[in-house]
Amino acid sequence: MNALLTVLLSALPLASGWAVHVRWLRGCLDTARRDPLTGLRTRDGFTRRATALLKDPRAVVVLADVDKFKHINDTFGHAAGDDLLKGVADRLAHHVGPAGVAGRLGGDEFAAVLIDDHGTAGDLLAVLHGVLARPVDGRDPAVRTTVSLGWVRAGDFPHDDLSGLLRRADEAMYAAKQGLEGTRRAGLRRLFATVAGRRAGRSGARTDAPVVEVAA
Repeated sequence: MNALLTVLLSALPLASGWAVHVRWLRGCLDTARRDPLTGLRTRDGFTRRATALLKDPRAVVVLADVDKFKHINDTFGHAAGDDLLKGVADRLAHHVGPAGVAGRLGGDEFAAVLIDDHGTAGDLLAVLHGVLARPVDGRDPAVRTTVSLGWVRAGDFPHDDLSGLLRRADEAMYAAKQGLEGTRRAGLRRLFATVAGRRAGRSGARTDAPVVEVAA
């Protein structure tokens, strides 16, 4: 009995050290899945969490793109542009809430999945659009722009995975940007085939992408 107790006691430091190591590894993994500028999840981290959330039929997928971001960088400098991106990220994450997820897909493009408990996603995103257009706290009030939002309710397209829903949200966002509407819900009969959810003309998209017919 004493020998067994001695063995167990001697193993405690090893077990404790391993637990600390596991926590450290988890911290490193979480850091790797976070965008260093905004603190939001990167594409990989966002995809993992968003895919899990899409099991809920109340899930809404949102794509957000900062309007005229190059103009902000060229006029006020990259530091101001970075502050603008951080401001957008903070406000987006706040509105999505802990039940959802927000991520930075790259550049000035953000994505989110939120759970629409009350069927009011359109109203929520209209409010978000106004919030994102406010000047960045503590910066020159002139450093401001709007953000175009495209969104899709996952339950409307039950056979689409995250990539397909992002493509729909992307096309809706582009239509909102072109029409100066601010936000638009996806409801297109046609979905343009892309690579990695990229619309034709955007980085990573095919230039010869065919049109895929989608039932209304």
